[in-house]
Amino acid sequence: MNGQYLKCLVVGVFLSAMMSGGGAQAQKPGGVLRIYHRDSPASMSIHEEATNSVAIPMMAVFNNLVLYDQHKAQNSLDTIVPDLAESWSWNEEGTRLTFKLREGVKWHDGKPFTSADVKCTWDLLTGRATERLRLNPRKSWWNNVAEIATDGPAEATFVLKRPQPAILALIASGYTPVYPCHVSPRDIRQHPIGTGPFKFVEFKPNEAIKLVRNPDYWKPKGPYLDGIEYTIIPNRSTAILAFVAGKFDLTFPYEVTIPLMKDVKSQAPQAVCEITSTNGSVNLLVNREAPPFDNLELRRALALALDRKSFIDILAEGQGDIGGAMLPPPAGVWGMPADVLATVPGYGPDVAKNRAEAREIMQRLGYAPDKRLAIKVAARNIPNYRDPAIILIDQLKEIWIDGELDPIETANWFPKVARKDYQIGLNNTGSGVDDPDLETLFVQQSAMADREKRRRLVWEIDKKLQEDGARPIIYHTRLATCMQPQVKGLTIMVNSQFNGWRMEDVWLDR
Repeated sequence: MNGQYLKCLVVGVFLSAMMSGGGAQAQKPGGVLRIYHRDSPASMSIHEEATNSVAIPMMAVFNNLVLYDQHKAQNSLDTIVPDLAESWSWNEEGTRLTFKLREGVKWHDGKPFTSADVKCTWDLLTGRATERLRLNPRKSWWNNVAEIATDGPAEATFVLKRPQPAILALIASGYTPVYPCHVSPRDIRQHPIGTGPFKFVEFKPNEAIKLVRNPDYWKPKGPYLDGIEYTIIPNRSTAILAFVAGKFDLTFPYEVTIPLMKDVKSQAPQAVCEITSTNGSVNLLVNREAPPFDNLELRRALALALDRKSFIDILAEGQGDIGGAMLPPPAGVWGMPADVLATVPGYGPDVAKNRAEAREIMQRLGYAPDKRLAIKVAARNIPNYRDPAIILIDQLKEIWIDGELDPIETANWFPKVARKDYQIGLNNTGSGVDDPDLETLFVQQSAMADREKRRRLVWEIDKKLQEDGARPIIYHTRLATCMQPQVKGLTIMVNSQFNGWRMEDVWLDR
């Protein structure tokens, strides 16, 4: 499987390089990039939402302090480049990260960008601001930030409670734009103001999201496009048919399943489709704070019941990766290797043996073929959540658990998860960065500068997480993104679905 995947990865990176803005082809200005969108988000505020349904279209509106190089498919600390910050430096103790900011940058409404905006953004994210974010999905990312210190309008320093070399990975994520100090979070939700290559025009729920070129963008080149339009089409088959008919230049990123990609290629052979990992996983959310899944043994039975390969074969025709919380290699930088993964309960290849062990646990807990456990399985009401939830429900019958699907609309999904209003949830979790700081925030590994020692400790932590059964990982997804041949300059990231959508170098060869 890894050999086949590595081949797909190499081909994808090669195609990305061929389509990038470099080389002999000269970029052509003009044109509107047309993309279909999979659903209607609750708002346009990246910092208040937990989905790429917002991060992907809005990344073009904002800038970060630093950013992952938009032409390198694999994100790592080594691919981080300046954005609103011209440069950065650490103090000797590794507790102060200072950014030298660009001068002359303006927000879309003409007001100047300064260090005050950096401070305001992280005061919001850490809960220190007077105003509050309605939701703050990634507040834990910033637990180690004691304050943002400013020294004039062009310098901002992250003062950390302890050394954390990898905080740069979080700051570079597409999930981490800088917000304007003079615009309230309430207004950002429906009319975001950024410094990015495109200005927000409108969001019509269940209809469209429209952006227009920023003629005063602070970078000397780009953007090349006149605008970007996302048309909201929740029905996957309808959206694919419209792409095949030429009504769209780009599918919604990482949304085309392997079977659907084959349909696209048979009906539109000119389309360029890249199969990549997403740094997203299909996984279970298990509410271990409430009965019955506060019982570790019951959670262990759940994990033992999973036939992970069956999910991959049914949903993705074999295109997927089995791993722990971190994306496995070769696309992933931090994931457990196969020999470590094999020592985790439930990951062995003998499914029948695993399920026999699970039924023994269920019997000890008082369950039997005629005394079954009835539960609800919550899932976001879009296909890539519902489809695996149905397979999960079928598999759990093998250990005397009867599940009922509980479909939840996108706007209500994260609030439901945040308040733990579920017994089991079938989730697609996308990581904003391929770095263990994102999920674990364990002090020891986060402070390590030696990457190899850190990697081995991360494997140990990941193994313990899987053994606890709070969020069993079913598999890591590989999905396709398809584009018409006129789309140039776009690199599809292989280890994050959130970080590659600035769109400032994308152009249309029409």
